[in-house]
Amino acid sequence: MSDLGNKEIFAKNLNYYMSINGKDRNDLARDLNLPYTTITSWCKAEFYPRIDKIQLLANYFDIQKSDLVESKEKLDKLGNPVTEIPLLGTVKAGYDYMAQENWEGMIEVDKNIIKDGSDYFALKIKGNSMSPVLIEDDIVIIKKQEDFENGDLVVAIINGDEATIKKGRKNDTSIVLQPFNTVDYEPLIFTYNEMKTIPVTIVGIVKQLKREF
Repeated sequence: MSDLGNKEIFAKNLNYYMSINGKDRNDLARDLNLPYTTITSWCKAEFYPRIDKIQLLANYFDIQKSDLVESKEKLDKLGNPVTEIPLLGTVKAGYDYMAQENWEGMIEVDKNIIKDGSDYFALKIKGNSMSPVLIEDDIVIIKKQEDFENGDLVVAIINGDEATIKKGRKNDTSIVLQPFNTVDYEPLIFTYNEMKTIPVTIVGIVKQLKREF
């Protein structure tokens, strides 16, 4: 059966591409000169757009019309449902790091873990500060969030530079970003005031490791 005309599939895809491109309904309404209520009705699967509006959205996100109207359900070799998330080359503060020009590609991840993938991205490990647990060229699946629990593997951006991955700990006065490789690296300690002034920004936590053997 064709997915064309399926409001739920269209809404899911539209919300997905809005999320990974850092756009909200106000952005689409302004950029495409469309009523906010129309965008909302599409996002909530209340109405299905005309074909010219689907083409307009596809041009806006630089994708195919089929990316908006067809189900993205995929299965891995074991028959588990998977979805794709972007693999980023770098993550830096001060610009839209989820923009497509920062992607190195897309990778498939178990849908049971990340649902539709809109709150996730992937990074490739660089350096050896987290060895032997995480090594060069490992790919880690990151859940986007601005806070963490003690013991989480944290993705942090320090002073606007490229993201670093460390084990996070926090107390009433400071946070500690602890490397696993304590021979070559010292822990990074920041007061909460320093996190604002340096700044130190938490952008996510590691949820899964994907390693090629």
